[in-house]
Amino acid sequence: MSHDVRVPILPESVADATVAAWHKQPGEAVCEGDNLVDLETDKVVLEVPAPASGILGAHQVKVGDVVRAEELLAQIAASGEIPKSPPAPLLQRGEEEKPPFNKSPQPPLLKGEQKPPFEKGGVGGFEAPLAPAARRLIKEMNLDPQQISGSGKDGRIHKADVVAWLDQRERAAPEHDPDALTLTAETPAAAPSLSGDASRPEQRVPMTRLRARIAERLVQAQHNAALLTTFNEINLRAVLALRDQYKTLFETRHGVRLGFMSFFVQAVVEALQRFPVLNATLDGDDIVYHGYFDIGIAVSSPRGLVVPILRNCDQLSMADIERGIAQFGQKAKDGSLSFEELNGGTFSITNGGVFGSLLSTPILNPPQSAILGMHKIQERPIAENGQIVIAPMMYLALTYDHRIIDGRDAVQFLVAIKETLEDPARLLLRV
Repeated sequence: MSHDVRVPILPESVADATVAAWHKQPGEAVCEGDNLVDLETDKVVLEVPAPASGILGAHQVKVGDVVRAEELLAQIAASGEIPKSPPAPLLQRGEEEKPPFNKSPQPPLLKGEQKPPFEKGGVGGFEAPLAPAARRLIKEMNLDPQQISGSGKDGRIHKADVVAWLDQRERAAPEHDPDALTLTAETPAAAPSLSGDASRPEQRVPMTRLRARIAERLVQAQHNAALLTTFNEINLRAVLALRDQYKTLFETRHGVRLGFMSFFVQAVVEALQRFPVLNATLDGDDIVYHGYFDIGIAVSSPRGLVVPILRNCDQLSMADIERGIAQFGQKAKDGSLSFEELNGGTFSITNGGVFGSLLSTPILNPPQSAILGMHKIQERPIAENGQIVIAPMMYLALTYDHRIIDGRDAVQFLVAIKETLEDPARLLLRV
């Protein structure tokens, strides 16, 4: 008895996924629950576990292929059986065979007619077998695959073959030819040098789905919102003293390190309660005020920046906040964040200070209306009670959507955070 391995049901906002890596090969014994294949979506990497123990059959999709929910990935046969590829469905009388996925049916050739030339603007209609990465590059650059020699089995064209052909075409192009190809810094790693100069190598690497999604959302924020950033600075002497005094006891009692983010999250929640428009979103001509406080915490991961959501932060203790952020950091590193942990959010916090940033202008995380940027803590001279003293200072930046948030509210919101953190007792007294 065989068991199908299929693409899991994807969330409503995710249309498809890309096969990122196979962890088990055909003919290999697998145990129920083993991770067979990674599927990359716009937000997270999904692991597809084995539904049963047995022998893995042939891969029905390759790395780089785009798959949809419930699509067959492979089959698992019981131990001792030979896994087979699923047979093609039988055609009913009079029914024509459907073309493969993503390929357009080609009309039959008439007697004496030759194959149609490559159609500009697409890659349909060619005969050459293509690797997925090569197919994307050929389509992107509008190339004729029939002009490219493949180095793979049965003449299969790989990305490296496309790059080598482009390199040869560039060298052969006359210098005065305005249509001569100019390669950019995104050439695939398969070619050590595309310009002909070994001392100046260039590489083209495809964007991951996550990186492409990040780019799409950031451009969307720039185009669809009236972004404005206001700044302030904060003296963190009191927070540092409080943290140094209690960090050992805090860690012993709660089993988690006391960082700075819990102070900032609680200060943000306190300020959002005073200025609810910064916790609101714009929906058409309506402003939606949220009565809950789901704070997105920007976390760096090997695949790019992700923003998991701490839910109901007004109900969380500082230990709960620190524990949640620590879990997000580990999950981001492991690539195990779930869709639920990345969806939603009413306000975001990003901390460029961990990388040494002294000042920046963060970009909104749509559809949210504001984001707080933290920065590096740096000792600087300041005037205090008529005297110059050295204090641990941090610049804060608040980027907001000026369509619904007035400058007065944004400035006062940032001042409220400053006042709360410069006198942390306010967090306890709610003043």
